[in-house]
Amino acid sequence: MSRRTLTLLLASLFAVVLTGAAFATPVPYVALGPGPTYNTLGEVGGTPVIDIEGTRVFPTDGHLDLTTVGVQPSLTMLEALRDWFDRDLAVVPRDAVYPPGKSNAEVNDENTKSMVRSQSSATTAAARQLGFDTVRVQVGAVADGSPADGRLEPGDVLLSVDGALVTDEARLRALIAARGVGKALQVRYERKGAAATTVITTAAAAEDASRPMIGISPVEAAVDLPFKVDITLEEVGGPSAGLMFSLGILDKLGAPSLTGGKFIAGTGEITADGTVGPIGGIPQKLIAARAKGAVAFLVPEANCAEAATRAPAGLALLKVADLDGALDGLEALRAGGSPVLCGT
Repeated sequence: MSRRTLTLLLASLFAVVLTGAAFATPVPYVALGPGPTYNTLGEVGGTPVIDIEGTRVFPTDGHLDLTTVGVQPSLTMLEALRDWFDRDLAVVPRDAVYPPGKSNAEVNDENTKSMVRSQSSATTAAARQLGFDTVRVQVGAVADGSPADGRLEPGDVLLSVDGALVTDEARLRALIAARGVGKALQVRYERKGAAATTVITTAAAAEDASRPMIGISPVEAAVDLPFKVDITLEEVGGPSAGLMFSLGILDKLGAPSLTGGKFIAGTGEITADGTVGPIGGIPQKLIAARAKGAVAFLVPEANCAEAATRAPAGLALLKVADLDGALDGLEALRAGGSPVLCGT
């Protein structure tokens, strides 16, 4: 064998080794895929996903499945290239899932805490939907010389402003802001168990002359509900199950069935007032839901455009902006009507 031939063979072998090493090298990307779905009306490992005590619970049927996204946290270049061409997967920068400076354990811990907050918001939203008071807004302090000075006292419970119920601190601020500076407000309150009404004229806030204020520091006090909700789902993190938790609670506490026996799935973060917010991984969640047998999927309004481009055949996409809208959509499905869909 000539020296030239030997050199070419060695160079080729070296190139193959380098190429193989490159393909085996980890890359800063992760793969997102369809994850498990869980029926909020059912059980996991023999334990109800939603357990309610202290009030009557109605039988349920059908499914109200929350959906998840599976994450493959470590990819080689070869795996990333393979997954890139898989329509069921999404290859995204690692920083999109695991922010720089945070370990996998820290991200998982944050997701767990987010799930706990989501469960609390879901319970509150469901309770409000059923007509229960969930928080009371009290006067924490009254500024000397302010419009409320001499009219309200610390500890007063604020009931309404101009006839509109005060459901939380944000609602109170919105009601005051809507009237403007120099406007008289009829404020109904409760003091030591007795209700009364006073008139308070708004003034301009010192830091912003265009913002009306009455000169109190409101605080929210939680109201104990006449029932207890326990949600058990250890393998799921993040806030995106909130909507489905709320619906699961409502289905167990009311009649008739919300599903009408159908397999419904969905996703969406929910706030205590019932607003449904967007989430990530919607294409993978749609795939997971349809694979399990779902015929309809509750999609946060802000995710509709993306969902409409990736909807599996046979899966109706119901557009949802809040808890009321989700209930309206389910009612239309049960009645054989036409719910509001993504793209309409």
